[in-house]
Amino acid sequence: MQFTDLKAQYAALKTDIDARIQRVLDHGQYIMGPEVKEMESALCAYSGAPHAVAVASGTEALLIALMAIGLKPGDEVITTPFTFAATAEVIVLLGGVPVYADIEPDTCNIDASLIEAKVTARTRAIMPVSLYGQVADMAAINDIAARHGLVVIEDAAQSFGASYQGRKSCNVSTIACTSFFPSKPLGCYGDGGALFTSVADIAQAAREIRVHGQSGRYHHTRVGVGGRMDTLQCAVVLGKLGRFDWEIERRKALGDRYSQLIRASGAPVQGLAVRPDRDCVWAQYTVMVDHREAVQKALQAAGIPTAVHYPKPLHHQPAYATFCCPDCNPHSIQAAQRVLSLPMSADLTEADQDRVVAALVQAVSAAG
Repeated sequence: MQFTDLKAQYAALKTDIDARIQRVLDHGQYIMGPEVKEMESALCAYSGAPHAVAVASGTEALLIALMAIGLKPGDEVITTPFTFAATAEVIVLLGGVPVYADIEPDTCNIDASLIEAKVTARTRAIMPVSLYGQVADMAAINDIAARHGLVVIEDAAQSFGASYQGRKSCNVSTIACTSFFPSKPLGCYGDGGALFTSVADIAQAAREIRVHGQSGRYHHTRVGVGGRMDTLQCAVVLGKLGRFDWEIERRKALGDRYSQLIRASGAPVQGLAVRPDRDCVWAQYTVMVDHREAVQKALQAAGIPTAVHYPKPLHHQPAYATFCCPDCNPHSIQAAQRVLSLPMSADLTEADQDRVVAALVQAVSAAG
């Protein structure tokens, strides 16, 4: 069983993807070829965001977003400690200071009610993470930002395709950043990402920053990076977009079915809450269990692949521990000790899902 079944997805999309790749091989424009703009237009049409800028990765999108708003050394960015390191990494790379607000224990997303108390005169932005495929409470976060003159950057690396209050992820804040890492809901076959914004000046800055700060050939108007998404990867994304709506609905249905099966089993497994004003595209289907190591070993012995997203909150990571006291953010600490991600992809079969849940229930019972 595959944790993320990219082989089955490719088999279903082989004709479209192969044709898209062949077109790039034929025209030979491997950097900034026509597929780049075509993909950006398609992403705008899908998300509703006015501007999309293709970049080299989700991490690069976050970095470019912070550069585009002019983050300076010492500026603070409020974010969650329960996320992949890239969220804080880009802040620190620019000399900024990540300020952590703890998560909601039932969704694992940043707790919006804790953010305002973290705002200081040095705060420049709020960077919520739409973890596991569910958008954070953006209405409340945007209200806080408006009161204090801050920029909101949604880290939507795991939530492209999700909806919040009738709007798509990547179109619910001033800036959003997503990843096209192969295992994401919409992935390419390497690294890739995109920055979305409703502000034309930010979009223009991002387009210049991704090509070493050039506003024209060899005319560098700002400090930039080599942050382009290559044409072949854009072609792969375009090849996948035709089935993407089906995949998102399938992910949501499989997530619902996982939750129903686990509840019906009566096993002591805690699922994640999905708020009524939004959905979840389940970039990872994640549960919380006690005795996780024993449960994970039992599942491995049964041929069930699992993963832990994430085993340590950022304020317990050596590179970022200086930004917060170790005992702060107790919900993030507890989640890091208990989260366990199960196999999930649009091509997961119900039979395999039944097998996963049966093995999980047995493993939890034995461990307990």
